[in-house]
Amino acid sequence: MSDAPLYKNHVLMLSQSFFIKDNQAELLLHAHKYDFDIVFFTEVCEFVMAVANDEGDGLYVIDLDTLHNMQADMQDGRRTLMLGELLQRLPGDHSYVYLQSARQGGRFLLQQRLVDSHCLAYAEKPIANDVFVDKLFNLFVQKKRGDLVRMVVLGEVDGLDDAALLQERLEVVRHADAQTLHMRVKELRPDLVLVTDTEYARTDAIVRVLQKNIEADPVREITLLQRHPDTALTRRALADGFDTVLAVAEPGLLEAQLVNRANKIRINKDLIGKDRATGLLNKVGLQRKAQDLIRRAALEGRPLAFGIIDIDKFKTINDTWGHYFGDIVIKRLSLTLAPQLGEWDLLSRFGGEEFVVVFWDCTLEQGHARLDAMRQAFRAIPFEVARGDLRHFSFSGGVAAYPEHKSENELFLRADAMLYEAKQGGRNQVCTEPAGRCRVAMAH
Repeated sequence: MSDAPLYKNHVLMLSQSFFIKDNQAELLLHAHKYDFDIVFFTEVCEFVMAVANDEGDGLYVIDLDTLHNMQADMQDGRRTLMLGELLQRLPGDHSYVYLQSARQGGRFLLQQRLVDSHCLAYAEKPIANDVFVDKLFNLFVQKKRGDLVRMVVLGEVDGLDDAALLQERLEVVRHADAQTLHMRVKELRPDLVLVTDTEYARTDAIVRVLQKNIEADPVREITLLQRHPDTALTRRALADGFDTVLAVAEPGLLEAQLVNRANKIRINKDLIGKDRATGLLNKVGLQRKAQDLIRRAALEGRPLAFGIIDIDKFKTINDTWGHYFGDIVIKRLSLTLAPQLGEWDLLSRFGGEEFVVVFWDCTLEQGHARLDAMRQAFRAIPFEVARGDLRHFSFSGGVAAYPEHKSENELFLRADAMLYEAKQGGRNQVCTEPAGRCRVAMAH
């Protein structure tokens, strides 16, 4: 028997009154479809102890009506638990999801107190089972560490702590020559460019050259760092195309401003480049990152394996159990694939039931083996389509390799052709084409 937990994620929930429309069993049914479990607690001390001892990356949910119910229990000799006491007892190294009634939600001071008390999110009741579970799934996705944001700095900025910024997922690259900045930006594709007012005064065409490039990233921010207040300079900088102007402040304060900018950029990139349902890269996000990875592979002489995945008979799944259930299958597949990726691998929901994975420093043979292992892992998942009715689903895959195929488009077309071979060959298998022949990992 394996000691591995049945579900990859878990929710610890403190609630004395079951607020959901239906019942606990129904809520758990929905949660299990999304591959997480819910453990219910009715006593604060037990909940606090469980949170403190939890070594996983769970979500911790508190129904504020617990306080009201404890007041009602005073006749049985139980002491009233006040909100302040509850918040004090909660371990401070975790964040919490607070559930409240509409009446509680209308009290601004209560919301302020919650958000100042390690609040990950709050929600109002009543809320349907499926909606609540879907929101919790989205929180699991959002808790993943954000992508690295890269900033190129032109000019001398005293006291900027590059190491501290890197801890906040903001990488600093310093550049000294204004006239080669556009080439450096083309090479690195940074998300943020910081130009000092001294460099701007020397070469005022800097930002115009960056902004007019037809390949300029629409999300990239170009910021002027201004040492002394100068309204005329600010107006000219904004007219030239700078997105923002930051005043030089204490180094720690400047770093805080840059981290905030990086977080905003990260959100904008997510809106443009990530799939809202799964949190994975979408077609736009994959294109940029795959091109960057191919460029890096060329510089370092590394191989890549490019795989395309398509869920088998997905239309039948939708037609038989509904589009809502089809969405669950897609999300469960994303949860199955993501943990098997390396640090530099890419995973995208390319569209509908189709996914793309790019394996860094990986040969065609290794890519075939890794994608087939993913196929087997997904095939092993039981889906409860109705109470007591378990089904298993599958996907087919095709793999192509770099440097045999040089561009992202060539890799996609070759892998897509191999996916077609897998579908035509009976589905639930992965095809590659080494030495001009199709290798198939037969279905289990």
